[in-house]
Amino acid sequence: MKLGRQSVIMEIINEKDIETQNQLMEALAERGIKSTQATLSRDIRDMRLVKELGPKGNYRYVAAASQETPDLDIRLKKIFKESLISYDIAQNFIVIKTLPGLANGACSALDGMDIDGLVGTLAGDDTAFLAMRDNASAMVLYKEIEQLF
Repeated sequence: MKLGRQSVIMEIINEKDIETQNQLMEALAERGIKSTQATLSRDIRDMRLVKELGPKGNYRYVAAASQETPDLDIRLKKIFKESLISYDIAQNFIVIKTLPGLANGACSALDGMDIDGLVGTLAGDDTAFLAMRDNASAMVLYKEIEQLF
């Protein structure tokens, strides 16, 4: 999921000087995270990463000095986490159970998170179906939901 990948990106740029998107893609791959250049470009933009001159005279990615807008993804993640009771996986579907009346809110939060592989969501009163592009992307999201708890 986007938040997990972006968290790893922050770890990487804090640990070593990353000058190019290719170096960042390789560092992510070393940690078992596959990404495309287009996805990295969006992450860099969303995270407001900038290049600055490092102490060795090379340019490197760093987090921008100030981020005045609150992080929407963190708020959406909190909404999702607060409403969830249980979850399970069935091939390329993830089924979640929420508190009564909160399935729509949970799906809306997930829809706003720009999750890789999420095709769509369908919510009832306290149950939601998350349709993933394939079984592998369903497993990735399932494991990320596990990490929330």
